[in-house]
Amino acid sequence: MTETHGIRVRRLRLVGIGRNYDIDFTTEGRVQDLSVISGAFSSGKTAVLEFVAYGLGAKNHPRHPEVLRKVRSALLEVELSGESHIIERAVGEPSTVAFVRRGRLDQPSFSTTEKKVIAPAGDPQSLSSLLLSHCKLEGVELREAPTNAESRTDPLSIRDLMWLTFLPNERVADKNFLFENSPPRKHKLRQVVDVVFGVHDDRAVELGSRIKQLEGRLNRSRAELAAATAFVAEQDGETATDPHTRLTAERQLTAITTQLEELDQQAHAATSFAEELRQTHRRSAEEARTASAVLRDRETQLARMLPLRAQYADDLLKLGMLAQARQLFDPLRVRTCPACLNPLSASPHAHDGHCSMCDHDLPERPDLTLGAAADSSAQAEQLDVAAEIRSTKARLKEITTYIEELDASLSSARQRSQTASLEEQRAAKALDEATSPTVSTFLVARDELHRRKEVATRQIDQLNTAFKLQEGLAKRAGVVNRQEANLSQLREELAQLGDATEDRNEVIRQISTRFGRLLAEWHYPKLSQAHMANDLTPFVRGEPYQVASSGARTLITLAWQLAVFETAYESGAAHPGFLMIDSPQKNLGHGTGRDTLIADAVSTDDFYRHLTQWLARHGNGAQVIVADNSPPELIEDRVIVRFSRDETEPPYGLIDDETG
Repeated sequence: MTETHGIRVRRLRLVGIGRNYDIDFTTEGRVQDLSVISGAFSSGKTAVLEFVAYGLGAKNHPRHPEVLRKVRSALLEVELSGESHIIERAVGEPSTVAFVRRGRLDQPSFSTTEKKVIAPAGDPQSLSSLLLSHCKLEGVELREAPTNAESRTDPLSIRDLMWLTFLPNERVADKNFLFENSPPRKHKLRQVVDVVFGVHDDRAVELGSRIKQLEGRLNRSRAELAAATAFVAEQDGETATDPHTRLTAERQLTAITTQLEELDQQAHAATSFAEELRQTHRRSAEEARTASAVLRDRETQLARMLPLRAQYADDLLKLGMLAQARQLFDPLRVRTCPACLNPLSASPHAHDGHCSMCDHDLPERPDLTLGAAADSSAQAEQLDVAAEIRSTKARLKEITTYIEELDASLSSARQRSQTASLEEQRAAKALDEATSPTVSTFLVARDELHRRKEVATRQIDQLNTAFKLQEGLAKRAGVVNRQEANLSQLREELAQLGDATEDRNEVIRQISTRFGRLLAEWHYPKLSQAHMANDLTPFVRGEPYQVASSGARTLITLAWQLAVFETAYESGAAHPGFLMIDSPQKNLGHGTGRDTLIADAVSTDDFYRHLTQWLARHGNGAQVIVADNSPPELIEDRVIVRFSRDETEPPYGLIDDETG
């Protein structure tokens, strides 16, 4: 397998509200072959691997509280067939789309961003299809029932392929490592391994189907490339490919901008003699603004007070009418006999529970008033109205006095405003007369520079547009070239196709041999009969891996994952070319506990020593990422970040500003 195929992880960036959180897997601009993420538990080591998987199409991302509070999106910079791409997905609710563009983080890019769906995986515009096309697995279909030739098929997904590229903590030493509790997933895992090595059943039929599908896609891609080429030719976009033209335009714009700055400095220096006039004009302008504000304020107050005074005058008139009505039409005053119209000798009153005028019985009501009592009540009401009239007259007088004062000061304020405005105009005229002869020379030159700047800016915009057209054309040409190469390879595989059963047996033999050799290198105690069965189940000492101790299962699962990865990479199989491992020391006991024999017999140094040696020789160009609590000192130079979970020793964790 060459470095120009597959996937390599370069950088991970979690975009937050006020800052970003970066993990760099490169050294001097190149992908580091072995990258170790170290630190205490619950500090974010596993989250780094899970975010990488999320950027490559996993359904979910880590949902720790600090992540949901701080992170808004995840950017993953990867190399796809040797070319840098950036994959962006939203964080919060798992996104259903990803945005992909060419380029690198922290570098400007004119590349057009493409929207890729996450599901369905078989969609030609899905993220899975894009990634699988760089792994030589585009268009692969997996049968739901492998033993049934008429079974329905499902497209291979990048998530299926991740079983061979990501060994999470929960699968290390698990008795369900090969999904024995889920037969459909177990069958699919076997199919994925067969597809990666090109030895699955019905290989000829599958190759023929993939060739047919790829031919259709290639024809469409060629048609799109031809149409895009014709369009770019009509737009005269060839100049964008000339670096001299772009460099000249950018230099010209930079020179014009510099000349404008120098011209402004010269104009300011040439008119420095008028600094006193400028200060005088500033003072006059400030005084004019103040006088205008005072005038406007007083006019506003006067406009508000006049309706208020009219309202009080109207209230005073109404109160007078109320007092008069009480005297003229008060129905409680009876002083004349309604029959003969002669004055009564005494006002009507209650006498022994009877009315003195009609002799009717009176109810026992405390609110009933007759005669003099009614007169006294009416007088009391007249007294209340009189008090309100006096109060209203006093307020009306105060408002009238204030309005007269405002009106008297209005003319002086208006005069001050006019005088200040005229003074400001005279100061501005004096400043213009003093500086106009000097400034006019600079204005002509400045206008010419601005015209040239607009021309240069417009030219650069046209070049950028043409560059984007050329970049899109190159991208389509790259798709055509990749599809032609994949089609040629598929046809070659079809022509050289042998017996799938014999080929698969040979692959299983190679993986089994590598599996046993790895356990031997790691000094697995009492090692014997280490091999891998036809269904990929690992055996040690003649027993399946489930019967081994927890520490032994850790070594077995690590050896299984590495055996498949190393064999696939060395044979040029369709493997992405990178592997992520979480917690390789799980259950080993670090020298104590129930697996002391395993911990004593196998040194973690042997595991890392094998990785470094293999990556330097047969695995040159591959990438391995490991999350480990306490890696040995021999790989200290491969530790790219160490989370301390200690506020005094940064970084605290992946989200290093969340320490509570």
